[in-house]
Amino acid sequence: MRVYKRIIPCLDVQNGRTVKGINFESIRDAGDPIQLAKFYADQGADELILLDISATNEERATFIPIVEAVAAQVNIPFTVGGGISSVETARALLRSGADKISVNSSAVTRPELISELAVAFGSQCIVVAVDIRKVQTGWTVHTHGGKRDTGMDALEWIKQVVSLGAGELLITSMDGDGTKNGFALDFYKKTERLVSVPIIASGGAGTIHHFEELFTQTNVTGGLAASIFHFGEIPIPELKKELSKTTRIRYDKQ
Repeated sequence: MRVYKRIIPCLDVQNGRTVKGINFESIRDAGDPIQLAKFYADQGADELILLDISATNEERATFIPIVEAVAAQVNIPFTVGGGISSVETARALLRSGADKISVNSSAVTRPELISELAVAFGSQCIVVAVDIRKVQTGWTVHTHGGKRDTGMDALEWIKQVVSLGAGELLITSMDGDGTKNGFALDFYKKTERLVSVPIIASGGAGTIHHFEELFTQTNVTGGLAASIFHFGEIPIPELKKELSKTTRIRYDKQ
């Protein structure tokens, strides 16, 4: 079976605008999320991820109107996360047009939420996001937009969430976030030996070569990036054209 690689722009939304920072700090405006979503779909993105990055800290639900507007503009799958702590909230987002939902902090607080969501909607709809930071003993899990270090071992947590029903993982290296220094290949290699679900790698993309490394040196199927797309540094058609020479990536949209 041919397993295709995916290019996935991420739209971090705060106060109705797309924003981007470095190491989860120094946030700056990157544009309107609805316009960007349509632009990326037209450019050939394989999927989108829309994250309301302040929803958990502000204890509110992700904005339904933005999800509905994005769904009306794009014809590719997209995942929504931020402030999802119940089956009811997830159902509302899926009914609004999202294809998958992502949980992070709420899953750490109450791991059984993962199983509840998987039973309600199927594991294929459930993405568990894991924000990691390297420490002397390995990697630890962070929550609440990277503001809280749980002290939990990231690899152990990943095994647990998959056993609870997660159908996909979105793993973000906080050390690499926004730095454009490359993906955390060492961590993804360790992860793929532990679990068999699809993995989306996030944090550190800065060049076409970084994606090539990710897709040829690991079994990760999704490469996520934000700033290099938002600020026009690497056009998606150019990225996919180059990657099609060395990886199994669909290059069928210009």
